[in-house]
Amino acid sequence: KASSTCGSPASRYCTLTGNSADAGEERARVCHICDSTAPKRQHPPSYLTDLHNPNNVTCWQSEPYIQYPTNVTLMLSLGKKFELTYVTLQFCSPRPESMIIYKSMDYGKSWVPYQFYSTQCKKTYQKPNRALITRANEQEAICTDAHSDIEPLTGGRVAFSTLEGRPSAFNFDNSPVLQDWVTATDIKVVFNRLNTFGDEAEEASRDSYYYAVSDFAVGGRCKCNGHASKCVHDREGRLSCDCKHNTAGDECDHCKPFHYDRPWQRATARDANECIACNCNLHARRCRFNMELYKLSGRKGGGVCLNCRHNTAGRHCHYCKSGYV
Repeated sequence: KASSTCGSPASRYCTLTGNSADAGEERARVCHICDSTAPKRQHPPSYLTDLHNPNNVTCWQSEPYIQYPTNVTLMLSLGKKFELTYVTLQFCSPRPESMIIYKSMDYGKSWVPYQFYSTQCKKTYQKPNRALITRANEQEAICTDAHSDIEPLTGGRVAFSTLEGRPSAFNFDNSPVLQDWVTATDIKVVFNRLNTFGDEAEEASRDSYYYAVSDFAVGGRCKCNGHASKCVHDREGRLSCDCKHNTAGDECDHCKPFHYDRPWQRATARDANECIACNCNLHARRCRFNMELYKLSGRKGGGVCLNCRHNTAGRHCHYCKSGYV
């Protein structure tokens, strides 16, 4: 989804060639028409996530010259909670001078920043440039001036790694902070300021400045807390985890019924932490978990059987009711 797309009505845009860093080389402008009614001249948002073929690059493109403080927004809905490893954008235009990547964990109801990019971090976003990430702030978005140059004029890339430089990344299984940090249901990219050569005061130059992206990619895995090796489509067509280890839920985030002998835990590389069935000696179909009993047992079992049948009684339905032998 894009907040601005060229072509309605049809408009002119110009691509820049040449490199201003090369002394004596002139920048050339080649102009085209963007028209949403002409298949070969349109640049719709669907081009952001189509098959990325280097020999046939397709680009989404904004309307020309939408400049700060007006911004342009791209949104990608994942349809489920994922644990993300990267977000990348491949540009057909020059990269933005300032942009923010946001994530949502609640299907777009609220957003938190993931990463800021700007040649002027302090001035634009009131954030220091390339701040050090420590264990105290590893769930905070930082700002960097990397990837914010106007060159290359086309083909530039912005790549954000969710865990790079974050101290607990090497112990991810035991870091709830980072497990939360990489979790997202939606990604939003906000382009705040265009890169220009300083000639935007001239009306004729403005159709050279716009945002255009050939590929918007997100890498990650379904959030299943280590209890599934794949996601499958449910009856409603939604993605859901194919839960193992006696777990259940959209993210395998609780134990399935009758498997309450120990508390639910996320699986790690060392331990599947599967949910364990209550021991009711086949005399009960329901049970509940009791933390006090679990601690008293030396963290071996905390299940308490409910509604013992066959005239049995006790926490495990392990003896006969009074009057029954």
